[in-house]
Amino acid sequence: MRKSLFRIIPIAAITLLGLTVAFTLLGGIGSTCAAFLTENFSPFSPLIPYKWLYQLLVIISVTAGLWGVRALIGLVKGRTWAYRETLLVLVVGGVSALIQIIASRSLRGASMPTDVRLYTTILTLFLFLILRIPGIWEKVNFYHQKGNTSGMAGGLAAISLGLMILTVHLWAGPSHTFDGFNYANVWSIPLTAAGWALTLLGAAWMAKSVAQFSSVETPLVPNPPEISGSF
Repeated sequence: MRKSLFRIIPIAAITLLGLTVAFTLLGGIGSTCAAFLTENFSPFSPLIPYKWLYQLLVIISVTAGLWGVRALIGLVKGRTWAYRETLLVLVVGGVSALIQIIASRSLRGASMPTDVRLYTTILTLFLFLILRIPGIWEKVNFYHQKGNTSGMAGGLAAISLGLMILTVHLWAGPSHTFDGFNYANVWSIPLTAAGWALTLLGAAWMAKSVAQFSSVETPLVPNPPEISGSF
C-alpha cells in the first residue's frame, strides 16, 4: 500500500504541475488584450497609464509558461535539473500572478481568472516543497522513476494541458466577454488544434503506460545443460 502511494505521488505532482503551467501560459496569452490592446476595450481604460506593467507581466507569464513546459518534460524524463527549474518556474509565475492581481484589483476592481492561477501555483509549489523533505524525497525521487510511471505522469500532464486549452473559452469567458462577444474565442482555431493534439498525445502515452503496468514480464530461464555420458 505504501509503495503504491509513493508511486502515485509523483504522478499527481506532475499532473498538478501541468495544470499550473497551462494556467500560467494561457494567463499570459489571455492578458495580451489588456496589455497591448487596452484602448480597444472600455473596461480596461483604467489600465492605460499602466500598460507597460501589463506588457511586462505578459512577457514574464508566457516565458514562465514555456519554461514550465521544459521543466515538466525534464521531470518526466528524470533530468536532474528539472526539480530546481520547476521551483523557479513556480516562484516566477506565482509572483507575476500576485502582482497582476494587486494591480487589477486596485485599478479596475477585478482580477479573475488570475486568482485561480495564483492559488494553483501556490498549491503546486507547496506540494513540491513537501516532496523535497529527505524522508519523502528518497521514496518519490523523480530521477529514479520507472518508465511506465513517468509515462503515466507525462500522459496525465499532457491531457490536463490539452483540456485546459480546449475549455479556455468557458473558464476565461466571463472575464473576457465585452458587448456580448467572448474574446477568449479569438484564437479558437490554433488553441483547439493544440488542445486536441495534447489530449490525444497524452491519451496515447497513458494507454502505453497502462499496458506496461498490466504486462507481466516472465524472466527467460536458460535451457538446462545437456548431460553427457551414461549412468
